[in-house]
Amino acid sequence: MADLRGLRVCIVLTLCLLQCNNSWVFAILDPIDFLALQSIRKALGDLPGSNFFAAWDFTSDPCNFAGVYCDSNKVIALNLGDPRAGSPGLTGRIDPAIGKLSALAEFSVVPGRIFGALPHSISQLKSLRFLAISRNFISGGIPPSLGELRSLRTLDLSYNQFDGTIPRPIGTLPELSNLILCHNRLSGSVPPFLSRTLTRLDLKHNVLTGSLPPASLPPSLQYLSLSWNRLSGPVDGLLTRLNQLNYLDLSMNQFTGKIPGRIFTFPISSLQLQRNLFFGPVQPADQVTIPTVDLSYNRLSGRISPMLSTVQNLYLNNNRFTGQVPGSFVDRLLAASIQILYLQHNYLTGMPINPTADIPLSSSLCLQYNCMVPPVEAPCPLKAGKQKTRPTTQCNEWKG
Repeated sequence: MADLRGLRVCIVLTLCLLQCNNSWVFAILDPIDFLALQSIRKALGDLPGSNFFAAWDFTSDPCNFAGVYCDSNKVIALNLGDPRAGSPGLTGRIDPAIGKLSALAEFSVVPGRIFGALPHSISQLKSLRFLAISRNFISGGIPPSLGELRSLRTLDLSYNQFDGTIPRPIGTLPELSNLILCHNRLSGSVPPFLSRTLTRLDLKHNVLTGSLPPASLPPSLQYLSLSWNRLSGPVDGLLTRLNQLNYLDLSMNQFTGKIPGRIFTFPISSLQLQRNLFFGPVQPADQVTIPTVDLSYNRLSGRISPMLSTVQNLYLNNNRFTGQVPGSFVDRLLAASIQILYLQHNYLTGMPINPTADIPLSSSLCLQYNCMVPPVEAPCPLKAGKQKTRPTTQCNEWKG
């Protein structure tokens, strides 16, 4: 009460003149919001080169401050920091007083050097729909109480130093559309997500482990990135349900099992499954229209399907494919319809291409380290090594 009584001078100074029906009336910022903004400001500062807080003069109306948006006498949006690209950002901590802005629907902080923990008081913001604090140095665990924000649609805590597990209550948020927690230090398993509106899930570059049950992710997903983790187990049951995906990256994990042929019919622009433990044949049901497909560094085997010859950038290297390369690849390669065709480090035995054929300058072909002498000279990436042909003993063992 003492703080509120002490605000009477501040309240006078925060009177905002509004013209209504040709007469002047006064609107007063809620005293609790006023105090909360003061506390938030005291805990933060501008990095050198940033002048974001220069106009935060509490002798004037806070609703006119940079990044503060009000409706009537309540703060409904708080966007801290200069949003222009390359701006230095802010430093300091997020004060727990953020939880006092009871009408807040949007809270964001630009990239900078914000450190410390994410205040648990954020869970008091029952109207919050958008929470984005990426590319800072926030550490500690993600508060499980964020699962109480039942209106939350976007949660972006990417590029920070969060550790611990992804709280299971976050997976129960009914309105969640975008969850971006990439580039942190999160561990444990991926919780099941119940939201039927979830379209973007980005958890790449963490240390997540465990498997993904078939029903753990909703079919509403359009963007899924789980790369650079330690996830394992089969995903064929899961992937066949996610038929609205337009981007999929499961690379750099330990996923196993077969790649379902149905996935090649999804409206995906980029399919990244490299560096896993997938095995067995790859059998698309129809011509693949995905521009980029990377299945390299797995344990895939059998013959290469001609249905993959319509892919512009195809990485099948470092697998166990056998037999001849289908002639349809040659036709499209010479027509410059294929830009990258990496087939090195397999057990292929031939490719029906004329040794004098000119491969277009815009196309790249690598056939090194197979069970054949490469029929054409073509530069390979350095990682392919210098050895042109796989040793005969390895080829015989594979045949046997």
